[in-house]
Amino acid sequence: MPSRSAQFTLEVPLDVSQIGAEAEPQELRVLARARDGSLSSATVRAKPGGRGASVALSFPTSPGPLQLLVGPASSSESDLLNRQTISVDVPGQRWGESSKLAIDPVVISPYWWWWWLEWCRDFVIRGQVVCADGSPVPGATVCAYDIDWWFWWTSTRQLGCATTALDGTFELDFTWCCGFWPWWWWRDRVWEIDPGLINRVGAVLEQDPRIELGRGTPQPSLSVFSELLGPTAATAATGGRLTATGGRLTATDATQLEALRATLSPKLPISAELSALRVWPWAPWWPWWDCGVDVIFKVTQDCRAPGTVVLQEGIDEVRFDIAQSTQVTLVANELACCRRSCPAEPCVEGECVDISQVCLAPINHIGGNAGAPAAPVGYLNPGAVAPGTPSAAGDQAFGGTVPVSNANIMTGVDYYEVQYYDGSSWVALPPGVAEDFFREWVAPLPLPGTSGAVPFPFTNRPVKGGKGEEVNVVESREHYEASPGLPTGAYWTSNEFLLIPIVSSNMPDENGTYEFRVRGWRDAGGGEVEGGKVLPICDPEEEVDNGWVLAFNNRVDPDLSAVKPCGPGSTHLCVIEPNTEIISVKVDGEEVKRCGTVDAASSMLEVEFLAQDLSGNLGSYSLKAVFGESEEIDLIALGTLTLVSGDAKGPTYGQALAGGATAPFWEGGKMLLTVPASLAFPEPCCYDLELEAWSRTVIDCEVDYWNRSDFTIGVGVCPPQPPLRELPVLGAGGETPSQELSATP
Repeated sequence: MPSRSAQFTLEVPLDVSQIGAEAEPQELRVLARARDGSLSSATVRAKPGGRGASVALSFPTSPGPLQLLVGPASSSESDLLNRQTISVDVPGQRWGESSKLAIDPVVISPYWWWWWLEWCRDFVIRGQVVCADGSPVPGATVCAYDIDWWFWWTSTRQLGCATTALDGTFELDFTWCCGFWPWWWWRDRVWEIDPGLINRVGAVLEQDPRIELGRGTPQPSLSVFSELLGPTAATAATGGRLTATGGRLTATDATQLEALRATLSPKLPISAELSALRVWPWAPWWPWWDCGVDVIFKVTQDCRAPGTVVLQEGIDEVRFDIAQSTQVTLVANELACCRRSCPAEPCVEGECVDISQVCLAPINHIGGNAGAPAAPVGYLNPGAVAPGTPSAAGDQAFGGTVPVSNANIMTGVDYYEVQYYDGSSWVALPPGVAEDFFREWVAPLPLPGTSGAVPFPFTNRPVKGGKGEEVNVVESREHYEASPGLPTGAYWTSNEFLLIPIVSSNMPDENGTYEFRVRGWRDAGGGEVEGGKVLPICDPEEEVDNGWVLAFNNRVDPDLSAVKPCGPGSTHLCVIEPNTEIISVKVDGEEVKRCGTVDAASSMLEVEFLAQDLSGNLGSYSLKAVFGESEEIDLIALGTLTLVSGDAKGPTYGQALAGGATAPFWEGGKMLLTVPASLAFPEPCCYDLELEAWSRTVIDCEVDYWNRSDFTIGVGVCPPQPPLRELPVLGAGGETPSQELSATP
């Protein structure tokens, strides 16, 4: 007997004589798993056409029976256990009383040699993360995932991660191996329900109302198909095992999926989309034979907050079977910190100012400004692109906080002030109009004491000017960058080119049109400035003073003159810009009270309503009948509109202009809508008449001035009532008349 301290050694020769000499050598791994689950492995370089490759595996004690696995060295020990590869059993009695054992050579056939070469491949993904405007996103973590899906569940496996450089570029390298056993997908992968797949699959199944699914589960399960399969079909498809239609999928179920698919497919609607997307059971599912990599990306950035997700791809963004060298461009969402360049190219440097945007809308889309139509002055014109802007709304005033940006580098300007024209002269902005703001910068590697983006305030503050006058100025970004300056490699992530946020409600007339301009100042030291002058526009051809014009509209909120009820407990807002009211509802000529009911309507529905904006900024309105289970009917599209009072009926601003409104004003007014009752109320039900109106005003760079009114009515929901018997009329002495006034039912 060998001593207990002796090493046990297993010699494993590899026979590669069947592999042609022209094939490339491979680095192979030989793995032994003992009965207690312990692992031992070694690698060897095997050259085709010979029998010389051999490995020796050592064990501290007698290992007993062993399972030997052979595969490429790029596969880890744990992965090799899960893959379809050469497997040899070594019985425990083969050791006898010896501490050394040499087994017969393990023959490697051309199939396995080819399969291993295909099995594990090296990939590189190069790319760039950018914001929607093309600006790079530095310092972001890009992770790539392989994604698999079965019915409406998905499972992802991380391939690798990389960090973007200052220009947003990254390179991600990983080795991808396939060849897993079918059970690996159910035993070792993490699955979750995918909302995108549920929507796609649900839309297809809804085509056949007879289809009923079983109870859904968080993890993949055949129980969702229990109603479609039935016990007989399930038993036949799974070799007599009724458990195949209940509980989480197991390794055994994986081998039965194709048989179940043959039973399910005839019962489901045909879908070319789901077949192309390889969704089971519309398509076969055997990922263990698929060595392609289907990739999605997740990008995070520690800028606004640690781990902020700036991109999360899903089933709709899968890149199928990527090449071993792949190039991608990833577009981050609005949460990303972008390293922006100048908004206009070329970016002009000089003692000038180039006003470029208002609420992200180009200045040349706002009437009365350079490059824009002359009228309407100060209004955002049709075709402009601004967040929240309804398509083709046009002629939009501004309200709330209105950010104005420039597109140049103001050299020689240390501080600047914004003035407005009050009708007779240029004067300082009223208190509260110029809002203080922050710019944020971030370093590629966070500095000590910082976390993500670092905000720096740019405030309006009074200082002494060159002639002793007091002026309100803001430090220019360029002056801040020069002293104290940004850390090496740092960049601005927000408001880099923001000139001023204007609070429109603090102007003398919050519903007016105003001209603005910028004066530049130099730092005179001691908290004073000097050399104030109106900056020219950045035009090398001529010296023209800068300036821009904006139209403002601000509503009173709440407004005591609003239609009641309104506010909390009501769908109606206490405002009159815009204002809505359902004035009266008639069915077949009879007026219906709120919450009233009528018999099945046979003639016409008449609705008189108010859709109005007294500031003249009405954008559009709608009137719908909502009923049943999330069903709605566009009543205006089905009926006839008549203007009862007001300037034009619409229902959109464009239609109002065509109907006589004068740009940029449209107030709307009282309307009468007539609709065939059979179209308005297609079935006996309770209906909610839903009136909504929107203004065109761009508020805080969004269009959110709106209002709503509702009116409920039941149509054909009450059965005909029998005629009621009238109460007897008592005589003067209390006697009952001998004859009743109505028939007895």
